[in-house]
Amino acid sequence: MLLAGSLFLGNITPCIAQQTEANRKLFAEIKEFAEKGNAQAQYYLGDCYNLGVGVVTNRTAAVKWWRKAAEQGYVSAQYNVGASYVSGDGVETNLAEAAKWFRKAADQGHAEAQFNVGISYAKGVGVTKDRVEAVKWWQKSADQGYTEAQFNVGEAYASGDGVETNLAEAAKWFRKAAEQNHALAQNALGASFANGDGVRKDYVEAYKWFNLASAQGNELAKDNLSGLESRMTPQQVAEAQRLAREFKPRKAPKSSSITTGKDVVDSNPVASGTGFFITDDGYLISNYHVVKDAAQVRLVTSAGFISAKVVQVDAANDLALLKADGRFAPLPIAASRTVNLGGTVATIGFPNTGLQGFAPKLAKGEIASLSGAQDDPRYFQISVPVQPGNSGGALVDERGNVIGIVSAKLNASAALAASGSLPENVNYAVKSSFLLSFLESVPAVSAKLKVPVTADRKFEDVVKSAQDAAVLVLVY
Repeated sequence: MLLAGSLFLGNITPCIAQQTEANRKLFAEIKEFAEKGNAQAQYYLGDCYNLGVGVVTNRTAAVKWWRKAAEQGYVSAQYNVGASYVSGDGVETNLAEAAKWFRKAADQGHAEAQFNVGISYAKGVGVTKDRVEAVKWWQKSADQGYTEAQFNVGEAYASGDGVETNLAEAAKWFRKAAEQNHALAQNALGASFANGDGVRKDYVEAYKWFNLASAQGNELAKDNLSGLESRMTPQQVAEAQRLAREFKPRKAPKSSSITTGKDVVDSNPVASGTGFFITDDGYLISNYHVVKDAAQVRLVTSAGFISAKVVQVDAANDLALLKADGRFAPLPIAASRTVNLGGTVATIGFPNTGLQGFAPKLAKGEIASLSGAQDDPRYFQISVPVQPGNSGGALVDERGNVIGIVSAKLNASAALAASGSLPENVNYAVKSSFLLSFLESVPAVSAKLKVPVTADRKFEDVVKSAQDAAVLVLVY
C-alpha cells in the first residue's frame, strides 16, 4: 500500500484474520513465547494485534511487539516499525524514526526497506537529501527484484540524476520492471523502443509495451499508442497486439528476501520442521529434506531463538546433523534392531505451527511394521499421527531412547491411484541404526552420545525428556 503521500511504499505482513477459538489459543501460545523474549513470536504477536487475531485489534500493542522484535534485529519487524511511523498507525507519525528503522532493515538487505531508504535520501526525509545515495539504495533493492526500485533506477539512468546518464542501462532496468507488469516502466520501455534510446528502434516492441501499460490505465501510454500507430503498418500493429496478448508477467521475488554477507535469507521461514539434541553441547538431528538448500537455520528453544549450522548430511537416509551453541538436554540413541512389532512409540514435534501454534505437540502410537513402503528396510512404519512439521522429530520408545527419526507420510494421491482408497495414518521413521552409522563418520559426536536407558520409566518422564530435547527448526 502507499504510505505518507507516496513518499514510501510498503505493506505489513498479515496474520490469519479470523476470530475463532483456535486463533485465541494460537494467540495465547504466541504470547507466551513472545513474553519469554522470542523475537519471531514477538513479531507474530504484533501481527495478531494488528489484525485482531485471537485478540481485540490494538495498533499500539502491535507496534509495541514489533518494536521488541525489531530491537532484537528481526528484520520484518524493523520494516513494520518503520512503516508504522510513516502511517501514524499505532504510533505518532515520525518520518525521521521511520527512516531510522527502514535503514536498520535495509542494512540487513530487506528490499522494500532499501527502496524506502532511497526515498528518504531522494526527498530528504529524516536524512540529508542526496540523490547519489538514493540511487545507491534503489540499486540494492532493484538487484533483489523489487519492481518499484527497478523503475526508479531506470529513471535515474535516463535522466542522469544521481548517476551518469546511460540510456542502455535505463532500458535494461525499465525492462526488468516492465516484465513484472509495472505500468510506468512499460510505458518508459515503449518510449525507449519508439525512440531507439538505449535499444534498437522497434515500433512493434514499442507498441506492445504501450499497449500493456495502456491496458492498466496509464494515460500517457494511451497517447503514445495512438501517436505510434499512425507510423506502423497494419501487419505491424497486428503483430504487436499478438505479442501483448501473449505477454505473461514475470513473478517478482519475495520483497522480504534479505542478503546477509554471502547468504540469501528470507525474513520469514521458507520451511520448518523438528529436531532433537543428541549431545549436551549442541549437536542435534533433523531430516535432510527439512534443511536441504537452507541458507540459514534457526531454532526455537526454551531459551529463545538461536542459530544453527548444518554440519553433515546423509541425503540417502534423509538425515542431517546440525550444531548450535549452548548447553542442552540430549536424548540417548538405541539400536533399532531391538525394536519389536507393536512396540509403543511417541514423538514430540511442531506440526503446522501457523495453525496449531508454537507449543510442542505429543503424538503416540505403535510400530506398525518393521519395514517401510515396499518393504524398505531403512524405515519403520508407525501408527503415530504426524503432520507437516513433525519431520525430523525423535521417535522414542517406552524408555525414552531414540529408535527412529520421523521422516515421511505415505503419499495420499499415489495410494489413492494405486488402491482406490486414501491411506489412514500410514507414516514412516528412519531407523536409529542408520542414524548411528551416520554418526560414526563424525567421531567427535559419536563419542559424546548418551548411553541408552535400560530401566523402565514412567511415560510422563519419557515425554518430559523428549520435550526438553525437541526444538522447532526454521529454515531460511
